[in-house]
Amino acid sequence: MHRMHSKRIGVEKKEGEKSWVRKITHQPISIRRLTDMKRHKWLYLMVLPGVIWMIIFCYLPMGGLVMAFQNYKLRIRGHSGIFSSFIYSEFVGLDNFKEFFTSKTVSFWSLFRNTLSISLLSLALFFPAPIILSLMLNELRCMPFKRISQTLVYIPHFVSLVIVASLTQQLFNSNDGAVYQLMKMFMGDGTPKVLTDPKFFNQLIVGQSIWKETGYGTIIFLAALSGVDMQLYEAARVDGAGRWRLMWHITLPAIRGTVVIMLIMKCGSILNTGFEQIYLMKNDLNAERAQVFDTYIYERGIVSGQYSVSAAAGLFKSIVSLILVLSANKIAKLCGESGFY
Repeated sequence: MHRMHSKRIGVEKKEGEKSWVRKITHQPISIRRLTDMKRHKWLYLMVLPGVIWMIIFCYLPMGGLVMAFQNYKLRIRGHSGIFSSFIYSEFVGLDNFKEFFTSKTVSFWSLFRNTLSISLLSLALFFPAPIILSLMLNELRCMPFKRISQTLVYIPHFVSLVIVASLTQQLFNSNDGAVYQLMKMFMGDGTPKVLTDPKFFNQLIVGQSIWKETGYGTIIFLAALSGVDMQLYEAARVDGAGRWRLMWHITLPAIRGTVVIMLIMKCGSILNTGFEQIYLMKNDLNAERAQVFDTYIYERGIVSGQYSVSAAAGLFKSIVSLILVLSANKIAKLCGESGFY
């Protein structure tokens, strides 16, 4: 009797468990998502300001791309307001793109050459710099010295580009610049005037970027290095591996995925050379090399008021950047890397 009673209870529990599991698994997806949102409501609230910022400042302004296909005029007779200008401006199709590609005042190919030359030089010199510096910082064993070194290399990132441009002009001034006078001691009268010679404009821009952003760029690579299993290093040391072998066979493979992601992002911004830096270093003598897509959009749109042509130039940049990102991501996946998606 007791045995039968216990068996019956066991069956009842078992049946109860089954019905409970069945109830949970057959919940609608919408209810489960709502429950999950309630459980993590504070995380969603923390993300909300960033989402609102993205919508207001990144997605809503994309509506202005319609200007690229209009003869946009800020003021139209009989109509007032910025939205009226979008509605009543004449639709011209691809005429603005034709003007951008065939303009006689500023050659498209000149803009493309100047932009690409700066970007490729930056890709060759600036992109590896944070990787090399992060590997060097990772090898430091004295923690106080490592913290001080990291702080010192991060500081230039927080210096304004206006100050960086002013310092560059002071140091390389051909009259009393300290760096120019030092170069003149070794090179004599053949010392190049870096600030005014168009041949050195690309090197000057990339050099400023290396000085200002290399230290801050190490943060993401140092974060990736912190996740490397220390047992791998210990096992390699037991097998007799030195520092170079540890770096080549353990450290570099550990951050390879991060390097690939950053390279894909860099390829996507290959037509973005940065307006402020180039505009600050531009002068009458190096203007032929300093005219890039970003300065062209500013001068054509903001200064001259030709908003439609500048919008067409900006849309062209965005489309090329999207194609480059997708292509780089595809190549990365073909090579066995994870990529973006």
